[in-house]
Amino acid sequence: MATVVGKPPDRNLWEDICAEFEATSSRILEDSKLDTASVSTEISRYDATKHSPVFYGHMVAKVSVDTSLLEHFNAEYSHPALLGHALVQKPPPPVIPSPPPPSPPPEPHKCSPSQYLEHYLFPVLLPGLFETLVHAKIEKCFERKMSKFNACDFLAEWLYNKNKRRADRKFTAFSDIPFVKNWLKDHPRPPIPLSLLLSEDEAALIIQSFWRGYRVRCDAEIQELRQWQRELREENRGYTRKIMKFWADQESKVGQTMEEELVEEMPPSPAEEPIRDLTQYEILLKIRKDCM
Repeated sequence: MATVVGKPPDRNLWEDICAEFEATSSRILEDSKLDTASVSTEISRYDATKHSPVFYGHMVAKVSVDTSLLEHFNAEYSHPALLGHALVQKPPPPVIPSPPPPSPPPEPHKCSPSQYLEHYLFPVLLPGLFETLVHAKIEKCFERKMSKFNACDFLAEWLYNKNKRRADRKFTAFSDIPFVKNWLKDHPRPPIPLSLLLSEDEAALIIQSFWRGYRVRCDAEIQELRQWQRELREENRGYTRKIMKFWADQESKVGQTMEEELVEEMPPSPAEEPIRDLTQYEILLKIRKDCM
């Protein structure tokens, strides 16, 4: 039995889902195939206490010989750790006959619901679900409780742009799709929290800036400066209102003085004082008063 010494791949639920979809869609990568060509192949985990580094990553088969192992050994062509073992190659995969040509799909208006799902819905929907899972993994939806990634929005955008009728058109974002715009106009969504929009680097930058500011404000000299600024603000509180009141009082005083001067300078009415000619001295006083 041949043994491959190395680290077997660790499988999880995500890889099982992807492998199942790839198997159904006939897009299996050669590197991810299991070794089904040889039933006697065993994958052994590498252990430094049991294996030599020469065996790592190679397929090795144990060989039994009748003579001594060191009789025909030559260190120029082989390694001492390979005594009694042989490096073998993976046998070629068996020839698989080509599958028969697929039968034509049934008519969509006459077939059963299961046939319609199998031939018309699933071939379109499964690739979209696969891409949705891929982007969900990129957005780390499987690692966090909350994320800005919306699977329904992504799937709607993917199906809209992958429509065969839109093969020659440009990519359309989800918010620019006509029926989406009409729906959001009547049913607006609440804004996404900033904590979900920020990337890890942006969030770390904000947190570090706040922490550095907090450490600076804890300094004794900065605390003294902030205390002085607080006291100065308390002393200057209400100055704007006092200044406005002062100027209002001044304007009111100036208005009363102007009214008194107008009353004093108002000439007497013709009924109270008869009209008479001004003397030369009165004319000079009036001209002097007007010029002042």
